[in-house]
Parts: sequence; C-alpha cells; structure tokens
Amino acid sequence: MRDKTCIVGTGSTPYTRGTDKPALVLALEASLSAVRDAGIRPQDIDAVILPAGVASGGTAGDFCANFGIRDLHYTASLQEMGGAECVAAVETAALALVGGVASHVLIPMCSLMFSGRRAREPKDASSGFQAADTIRDYYSPYGVQAPAQHYSWMARRHMLLYGTTERQLGAVALAMRRHAQLNPEALMFNVPMTMDDYLASRWISEPYRLLDCCLETDGAAALVMTTSQRARDLKQKPVFVSGVGTGHPYPSLDIPNRTDILEIGLDRAAPRAYAMAGMKPADIDFAEIYDCFTGQTIMQIESAGFCKKGEGGTFVSDGNIELGGTLPVNTHGGLLSHAHNTGMNHIVEAVTQLRGDGGARQVRDAEIGVVTGWGGHAHGSMAIFRN
Repeated sequence: MRDKTCIVGTGSTPYTRGTDKPALVLALEASLSAVRDAGIRPQDIDAVILPAGVASGGTAGDFCANFGIRDLHYTASLQEMGGAECVAAVETAALALVGGVASHVLIPMCSLMFSGRRAREPKDASSGFQAADTIRDYYSPYGVQAPAQHYSWMARRHMLLYGTTERQLGAVALAMRRHAQLNPEALMFNVPMTMDDYLASRWISEPYRLLDCCLETDGAAALVMTTSQRARDLKQKPVFVSGVGTGHPYPSLDIPNRTDILEIGLDRAAPRAYAMAGMKPADIDFAEIYDCFTGQTIMQIESAGFCKKGEGGTFVSDGNIELGGTLPVNTHGGLLSHAHNTGMNHIVEAVTQLRGDGGARQVRDAEIGVVTGWGGHAHGSMAIFRN
C-alpha cells in the first residue's frame, strides 16, 4: 500500500473545556471543513470510517443524511483500541481505497473529554470502555479506576528498570508546553510552564503529577482520504500514507498479567509501518506521539525506534524532542498542551507540517513524519506520512 493513498483534506473545530454542541454537530462541522479543504463536495464521499464507533460523533448514516450521500460504498467502525483508533482508521481507509471499494473516505472524530464522560470516572462493563471488565473486577477492589493509575505502574517500572527520573518525565511536559506557545489554537497557548511549575504540581498517582497528565477537552477533527491518482486533480498538496501498522500487547486488556508490562502494541506496529514504507527511524523528520501521559510518550519514542529501550529518558532530557532538535515531537503541543481529541489532532498536525503550514512551529524542510496511537491498555498504531 506504500504511497497509494493520500490525505487530501483536514478540518477541525476549536478545542474548548466545555461546549453546548452535541458530538454529531461538532463532527459534522469538522467534516465539512475537511471536505472543503479537499476541494470536493460532501456528496462525493462514498465511505465513512468511524475511529470509535458512535463516539466519533454519529453513525455513518448520520453523515449520509447530513451530507446527502446517497450511495455509501463502505463503512467501518473500530473498537477497543482507544487512542490507537484514529491511526488505525487511516489504515482501514487505505485498505478500502486500494481495494477499489471507495474513492473518497471521510474519517471524523469528536471527543467530549470534558463535557462528556471523563476518563477518570469509574467504568462499568456496559460502558464499552476498553478493559472495563478488567478494571471493574480486578483493579477497582484495590482503588484503581483511572488511566493515570494503571499507566503509572508502567512509568514506575520504567524508572526502576532504567533509572528514568522525574525531571525526565517533566522534560516531556515542558517540551509540549513550549510548542503550544507557538500554536494559537492550543488550549495552553498563553500558559507557560517551568520545571519548578511541573515539580510543584500535585500528585495524581505516583510517579505522575497533574502536569504529567493529558488535557480533557471538547472538539472534533476530520480527514478526507483518496487514492494518489485522484489526488492529482484536487486542491491541496497531497500527504501520502507511506506506511501504517497496528499492534496489541498480550494479554491486551490486563497490564499486571503480562510477562513484560513495558512491551506495548507499538513494538509490533512500528516494524510493520517501517517495512511497508521502506524507511527507518533515521529517515523521520518529526513525530506526533500519543502523549496521554509523559511516561507513555517516552515508551513510544523507544518503541518507534528513535532510541534504544531504556534510553528514552535521556533522549527527551537532552532536547532532542524540541523544535530544532533531532526529532521534534508534538509540534502543536500534543494531548498534554494542545487538546485531547483521541489523537486525531496529531494526524491533522502532521498534515499541517508536511504542507509547510506550521507557521512559527514549522519543522524546517519537513518531508517525512510519524504519528503514533496508544489506547486501552497499550494497543498501538503508527503511520508514516510523506509530502
């Protein structure tokens, strides 16, 4: 599938902490913006991929009804992978396009992380939340409910095994905040941070402080994809999907019962994506890493091959992930300081960079970028894009 499909349109709503708009309305607004960006008509869409089922804002039928799509060729709804689903949706769209069952694919994503059900709230098995059964039956009796708690186990293991420090976790948070200062659309655009600020933030679940944790925001974004051949006639400079892959830890829904809790889905997804693209980590100009928490960012930098296992702490503290470094990470501010839209804003930012539209945060001579996804209990996905 290397370079046979492209992202040709992106759209986003503002990201806020609180909204009166339903998820479907936000998703439709972002989708219409993406369609216009691509220079096509809403009724030209013939496939809809929903990264998180109806949590994306609505059903495929809702988009057909509102966009006037009378002949939907293909639809798919992804489940269980959480924040890895948006990149996985790109893989699914590419398969549909290369397989000839669709010509223009819409991928909408709306996250009501602030106004809707928040990640830190208790889970029940009927919620559809990833690993809800595991959390209810095995974690809750010990007081563990929120992602910050069970993800902190992995961060603590990384610290004990490799010597990763609190300040190295803080280096991730600071880099994301510095990048957000260059992005007027970031929620933390006017909120600078120092290492002292980071160290003074309250504990959530050791070793995680408040500023190790991603934002809870409301908003939507959308992509339009088509084949490389069709992209030649469209309005925007195409961004090619060179490689993409997904992977899962084992067992997928329970962290403590793994042989190695630091073995994550990205360990399997990254080699597949590089092999498809015919590339290696040294070829990458920037990376949009799913930064749900600072420790998970470091783990993914390692698993994506940008440094060896255990060297991620030193890699981030040496300035490599900042603009001007060897691998600028989350140039928009990431989930930590831009907004949390289940990683769709990471893909939009990668397209922005590869179009050369990053403004003050533009990576110089950016030609190839990586986007990772992380969800549930370390499901992983990775896409390699080029201009």
